[in-house]
Amino acid sequence: MLPTQLVDDLRSAVGVENVLSNHSDLVVYECDGFVIEKNCPDVVVFPRTTEQVAAVVRLANEYEVPFLPRGAGTSLAGGCLPVGGGVMIVLTRMREILEINLRDRFAVVQPGVVNVWLTNALRGSGYHYAPDPSSQGACTIGGNVATNSGGPHTLKYGVTVNHVLGVEVVLSDGRIVEINGSAEDPVGLDLTGVVVGSEGTLAIVTKVWVRLTRDPQGCRTMLGVFDSVDDATNTISEIIGAGIVPAALEMMDQGILVAVEEAFKFGFPLDAKAILLIEVDGLEAGLDEQRDRIMELCKQCGAREVRQANDAKQRQLLWKARKQAFGAVGRLSPSYCTQDGVVPRTKLPHILKRIYEIGAKHDLRVVNVFHAGDGNIHPIVLFDERDAEQVRRALLVSGEILDECIACGGSVTGEHGIGVEKINFMPKIFTPDDLDAMRRLRDAFNPTNRLSPDKMLPTAAGCGMEMKHPGRRAAL
Repeated sequence: MLPTQLVDDLRSAVGVENVLSNHSDLVVYECDGFVIEKNCPDVVVFPRTTEQVAAVVRLANEYEVPFLPRGAGTSLAGGCLPVGGGVMIVLTRMREILEINLRDRFAVVQPGVVNVWLTNALRGSGYHYAPDPSSQGACTIGGNVATNSGGPHTLKYGVTVNHVLGVEVVLSDGRIVEINGSAEDPVGLDLTGVVVGSEGTLAIVTKVWVRLTRDPQGCRTMLGVFDSVDDATNTISEIIGAGIVPAALEMMDQGILVAVEEAFKFGFPLDAKAILLIEVDGLEAGLDEQRDRIMELCKQCGAREVRQANDAKQRQLLWKARKQAFGAVGRLSPSYCTQDGVVPRTKLPHILKRIYEIGAKHDLRVVNVFHAGDGNIHPIVLFDERDAEQVRRALLVSGEILDECIACGGSVTGEHGIGVEKINFMPKIFTPDDLDAMRRLRDAFNPTNRLSPDKMLPTAAGCGMEMKHPGRRAAL
């Protein structure tokens, strides 16, 4: 229970209308997209300026209570879970695009700016912000920075860290620091790269300088339809092996394909085992040649048919199908859990086979939609939250899939982060010396560990945080 005086001081710092303290209001913030673990913060504040964020941090330190930042709450690994309660600093009211500088190819945004807002603001300018997570319409750029988000077009353009020039942050003691800013090639340590992907454990990001990318002259978007998952996954390796790097290379299996078609009527063949959404872009010269080569490779690998989007409307329809895939899962199951592993591309046939085997072993259905080009898989485990036994089995399925990713030489996260969900996997992919170095870095930024405690890193004893309520599960 927080001291009443702290709540009063927070109201004075950010305004009465920007503080929530009633339980009925706080319960909205008890979890993010990873809903297996839940815990209410003691108070929620909505700062509108960097100075207000700093004031809140200083008050939390004065009263010796934990605090953590939160964006839109679309994180899928518990990065926004207030493990020990305390003060939650929600940044969604810091939502201004502060500057767009086309000459120097950067924009400056506050952390609460929704990703697609910047896309819309740049439309027609000849430039765009390349990272485009599938939750682009809801996730914030501050949250993208926290987890180093990816997206369909990261195969060619890279993840968030490749497009962040600098950040302004509030440190754990309340100091405001600007790291790099708009400089293209900063001198000294890459502290921006340290902050991006640190999941709010090192500092609270209050401003972001992002790199803008020139729009390509043209693009070609194709849909390959396959009667075999193996044929589809082998096609992915063949395309990359041919020296072609598509802007995007996405896969959906039959389970998710049926749900998308039933929900949105895109005209997909319901008997197909898998489809590939493939896009190449760049200079117009050579795009038709790349398209023709990709279509040839698809057919050589067993594609039943390969369609091409003939205009911008058809292209937008295909991308709408991909980006709304997760929204269609509610037609398949009352609850689901999305995983986020990575394997080498050549291991995709193997990992998908194992995913289906693991699901069958635990009598749970798993469907797949993922960034196939860079091996970032997103198996969706379907279950019913009202059945504690199904929840238990869903956790087992998720864990075994991630173990298999490690066995394939991959990773347990591509873009969702570690949060609280995957702490127990950290000792499986890092040595004790690695983890010790990470802890020492965190301690340098966050010596009291009041900022986002119990996230990302195992305890000093080497044990991760155990699930306190493994039977609790709500529909996403």
